[in-house]
Amino acid sequence: MARARFCHSLAVLVCATLLLGGCVSNGQPRPFQIKNLAKSEIDMVADLHVEAVNRLARELTIKLYKRNPRELAKIPGMTIERRLELLLGSPRLITHPELNNLYAEKAVPLAFDPAFTGDRVFALMVGITGMLHASYNYRDEFYLLNEMDQQKLYNSARNLEAVAWRLNTYRQPNGAPFLLANDPANLSFERLFGKLIAHQDMMARIVSDSTNRAINSVVHGIASTTLLPI
Repeated sequence: MARARFCHSLAVLVCATLLLGGCVSNGQPRPFQIKNLAKSEIDMVADLHVEAVNRLARELTIKLYKRNPRELAKIPGMTIERRLELLLGSPRLITHPELNNLYAEKAVPLAFDPAFTGDRVFALMVGITGMLHASYNYRDEFYLLNEMDQQKLYNSARNLEAVAWRLNTYRQPNGAPFLLANDPANLSFERLFGKLIAHQDMMARIVSDSTNRAINSVVHGIASTTLLPI
């Protein structure tokens, strides 16, 4: 039984490494770095997942601003590159006064609040990037003594499903969507969310298998008015 579980975990690690390696290294071998001596296999896989979800979040931010330029225009002089730096820069900012310093799942409702007059794309992406950041314990890189929580990763995947549903479903009092995203001729937003969810679910499973800690698969519908804590 123990041997079978080990083989299963190893297979998941190998698959994750192969899948992610092509995404983040552009087909080139990743150069050896001395710091990798202080990393386990799972640490290196986690690093690849963090790179991948940050890349996808960057792509999602750009696409949302291109479809919703009015949101960026709410802040005079603001640019997409500046927003990307605020969202994904290092060290990561987790307080934003224009969002009442809300972060991660707590920032998401602002994007769908009729009373909110600020940048809805920024509010949504602070929510999404914040949930991803929190799910990796606010780390961008992992080493041997750093722990990961499979439940946080799992919860973030379920929250992403809920956010994608809200983006397609929630409407302003006049019937208009809060943010333009998917339409019948353009499902690229749906695909980006699907990739983000898949990365988080796979990492949750890897951590669960490696630590022998079960994931609490809570019943939480995408239409719930609350998001799971990260």
